[in-house]
Amino acid sequence: MKKIEEMDTKNELIEAVKTKKTFAELGVNEQLVKSVTELGYTHATEIQERSIPVLISGTKDFIGLAQTGTGKTAAFGLPLIQLIKTADKYPQALVVCPTRELCMQIVNEINLFKKHVSGLQVLAVYGGTSIGMQIRDLKRGVQIVVATPGRLIDLIERKAINLEQIEYVVLDEADEMLNMGFQDDIEFILKNTPNRESIWLFSATMPPEIRKVSKRYMKEPVEVTIGKVNATNKSIDHQYYLTSAQHRYETLKRIIDFNPGIYGIIFTRTKADAQEITQRLTREGYDIDALHGDLTQAQRDKVMGQFRDKSLQLLIATDVAARGIDVKGITHVINYELPDDVEVYTHRSGRTGRAGSHGNCISIVHSRESYRLRQIENINKCTFHKLDIPSGKDVCRKQFFHLMDKLMSTDVSHGDYETYVPMLAEKFADMSKEEILTRFAALEFNRFLSYYENAQDLNIRAAEKGRRDIGGMQDRNRERGRNEYASQSRGGDRGGDRADRGGRSQSRGTAGTTRLFVNLGTKDGFYKASFLQFILDMSDLKKEVLGKIDMRDMNSWVEIESGAAKKMIGAIDGKNYKGRRIRMNDADSGGPRGFSNKNEG
Repeated sequence: MKKIEEMDTKNELIEAVKTKKTFAELGVNEQLVKSVTELGYTHATEIQERSIPVLISGTKDFIGLAQTGTGKTAAFGLPLIQLIKTADKYPQALVVCPTRELCMQIVNEINLFKKHVSGLQVLAVYGGTSIGMQIRDLKRGVQIVVATPGRLIDLIERKAINLEQIEYVVLDEADEMLNMGFQDDIEFILKNTPNRESIWLFSATMPPEIRKVSKRYMKEPVEVTIGKVNATNKSIDHQYYLTSAQHRYETLKRIIDFNPGIYGIIFTRTKADAQEITQRLTREGYDIDALHGDLTQAQRDKVMGQFRDKSLQLLIATDVAARGIDVKGITHVINYELPDDVEVYTHRSGRTGRAGSHGNCISIVHSRESYRLRQIENINKCTFHKLDIPSGKDVCRKQFFHLMDKLMSTDVSHGDYETYVPMLAEKFADMSKEEILTRFAALEFNRFLSYYENAQDLNIRAAEKGRRDIGGMQDRNRERGRNEYASQSRGGDRGGDRADRGGRSQSRGTAGTTRLFVNLGTKDGFYKASFLQFILDMSDLKKEVLGKIDMRDMNSWVEIESGAAKKMIGAIDGKNYKGRRIRMNDADSGGPRGFSNKNEG
């Protein structure tokens, strides 16, 4: 939804009124129209206009494909509120989303929408806080439950929540939940809502896994696509800077300095990178903090609070830590490195350019990564613009004019400054206006001038790039050759490799990770969320060290950072679970232990 005061021009407002429908025209009842009007919303966004009339019927399955920031919460929140029977004090609607932050955001928005609806209770259910308190709130009677998969399954297994009377299930940011490994959990949740009237699935992208879930659990869903599937937001300018690996940090710093009004998120691949960059930039005087797995929930909430109220100018985060973040007014997203997955790029870039505002998504790219830009362009239907890394003089010039603009726009109407003007005039009587301005600029500006006085050119020029591209191609060819040799050494093609493993997961660990085998599975009473919590509790490790978890009936495979693998094996291997000895070892070591399901008793 776009507020009237956010419309850029008078013409834009007139055009919006002409083309967009009001919420009353979409079938939203009087109480809800009153609430959204008081919030400053008058006309529906495209996803709201095309989904609300379908969802208000309450009987049709629905798939909505739209980017983040397009108003999806109101698209499903308003129909849910309208369909709920407030006289019945049990859960009637369930919203499942990937993260605590998104869970809280959805509840906050629904609470605003239901301002004039009496007797309706909404509860947020997520990990990292007291489950006992959430159970007590459930017993008091709620009609809408908004939950993350792990905590919801915990409540189901404790028999603290009964989903048999759930009529409406909403899967929000479904692709994010699948990326986080929640597919089995989502299917378990859907199996526990046998009497539902409809499923409403919202997603930014449409990977094959979502299509499979929709075919299995939905009946002839109405499908609405806003823009193109997997396409990025047209309000975002996609830019990249080409640099060498050793200059990546300096390039980041120069980008930040060249955008003095920046308010953004910097994405890194690893927690270690996030911490290192935060420490370096903090030492250099930047208002910045990091989100990573070592933070307690209270610390995480504090960092997010500071970022939201703009006490922090920049937030550095890994993809896991940043999932579900929705902060208004983010001007820039910076990819310190390109993500491996195109869909991850879509979600990163979607943190900016929200609700019709303009945003910038900047990627720092090594010459050997250039080919991946083309992949993202082809799949996301976007165009990358190559920019030259600013020189030291460019940065100083930009900072100087920003300082002058701040000076000119400073509000002096609320202070008794006239009292001090005579004293200032007397103090500076022997100085010219030019000298005063020069000293003022020097006071504010010397740090940049001294830092960038002899700054080197960080751009990769044509001749050097040609050499690097050849080197990159050779590296990729060598890597391809190693992979082919390794495949042959393991006994032929991939089909034979799968057959030899007898039920072992097809995927190998990604670079820097180790795959562990453990003889526990779903027949031991585990679902992915409870299994994840079990191995983390046993090993005293953080969730962020884990990658993909592949569960079978009696075996599971866990992807983990290589540096943490030994600790997990030491903590779990040989222990007992319900009278059975746990075996855990490196799944790719080819050791004496069998990996086949038939070997497990």
